[in-house]
Amino acid sequence: MPVDYSKWDALELSDDSDIEVHPNVDKRSFIRAKQNQIHMERQQRKLQIETLKYERQVNDGLIKRISNLLNALKAHAADVETRNPAEVAFQAVMESAGSPEEDKPPARPEGVHAQVEMPPSYTKMMAHLLDLVNKELDNKKPENRYNAMVEEIGVHLKKAQDLQQDLLKKLTELEKEESRKITSESIHTGFNTSHITKSTPSTSGSKKADDTKVELLNPNFSMSKPDESKASTTEQDEDDDDDKEMEASPDAIKFAQIKPTDYRESHAFIGSHPHILSEKETDGLLVMAFDAQLQGKDDFARQCVHQALLLQYCRALGKDGVALFFKRITTKGHQAQDVFYKDVQDTYYRIKNRAAEINAQRQAEGESGEGVEQIQLHAVEPGTEIKIKIPPEKSEDEAEKRGREIFEGFSPDMRKALESGSLDKVNEVLGRMKVEDAEEVVGLLSEAGILSVEEQIIDATTEEGQKHLKEMEEQAALESYADDPE
Repeated sequence: MPVDYSKWDALELSDDSDIEVHPNVDKRSFIRAKQNQIHMERQQRKLQIETLKYERQVNDGLIKRISNLLNALKAHAADVETRNPAEVAFQAVMESAGSPEEDKPPARPEGVHAQVEMPPSYTKMMAHLLDLVNKELDNKKPENRYNAMVEEIGVHLKKAQDLQQDLLKKLTELEKEESRKITSESIHTGFNTSHITKSTPSTSGSKKADDTKVELLNPNFSMSKPDESKASTTEQDEDDDDDKEMEASPDAIKFAQIKPTDYRESHAFIGSHPHILSEKETDGLLVMAFDAQLQGKDDFARQCVHQALLLQYCRALGKDGVALFFKRITTKGHQAQDVFYKDVQDTYYRIKNRAAEINAQRQAEGESGEGVEQIQLHAVEPGTEIKIKIPPEKSEDEAEKRGREIFEGFSPDMRKALESGSLDKVNEVLGRMKVEDAEEVVGLLSEAGILSVEEQIIDATTEEGQKHLKEMEEQAALESYADDPE
């Protein structure tokens, strides 16, 4: 018997992993663009449905009032022979006005006609309609104005009813299109229940109770708080998986140190470490780029983005993707160069803009300095320390005069910290400043000659000195390894 697959025709997928794209096109980016397109079309269709429903609801109230007016005019048609037609028409209008509570149209849903003012009351709509009717009658100048007004209002009622039919037709088509697609939003839980058979107390001894003990498929499940046990296990697993997935391996970190222009070394490194051609390593390098950008290391961040996308392109080009990529990227004037470099540039600027937003948010969180980017003074070279020297007040030397002017221009807190001679107190004042202001102060300190780097004298005869000496040796060994990791 043949299998009927037609029931899957209405299934709308927004992330088809089997899709085939051009080798120079990033598959993940293409799928994301396809997802956004489908979701946008779905949202637009829903908004159109809500808009048509609202317009029909408003038109229903207007048609009701036009019908009431028309019926009232027809009911008083005989009174025109004995009374003033204008008075009879006015009486009919007042009788069909309805209650004040129903004069306002219904509130519109969120997003419907958001750029347009709220519709006027039904009284204003009817007044506008009567103005149009009177203008038509003034142009036509009929012999029996009352009967002509009845006919003209009937014409407007027919137009409103035809408009309702058109709206209903469009609404039916959109709802049919919406129901034709099977999406995740149309899936709902039907019967969701569980049944637990409680064991009865055993009277035959402890051995019998052990024999009837239930073995749980999930030993972490708690009968008293099932949601908590499930949530804790799931969250722990997800956190572990996320940490592992987003962390670059040591080999990938070494690969990130290769300069973007040195394609020969990158090619050789991939040849000897083919395992870094994985999506995990690409994501890990992009995370490294983001962290570097947060720290203001623009060049290294751009370098990490370049190496991450290099791995991605090699992986996307298929079995011989590595050789094919380096052949194209090193061929002068090849179109692949423009595509690749543009992708690197766009990706880097997205990371740069997002990092700038995060840093600005951190800086705005408070003046305490916690979690906010700061400027701090530290000696770079092991065995050295920063000394503070304040220029004398009365000096004939022009450089010292200039230095003293700069010193006196600092805030009282900064002058007090400098006079104490403690670098920690100076850093404390810098930590309370904005990054831009702190950078300016550091530049002025350097210009004034207040800070100087001197060799640190360590007393190795004391326990603290021996500890500090050991730390310096370990730091020197780490720097030596970083220069020559092989």
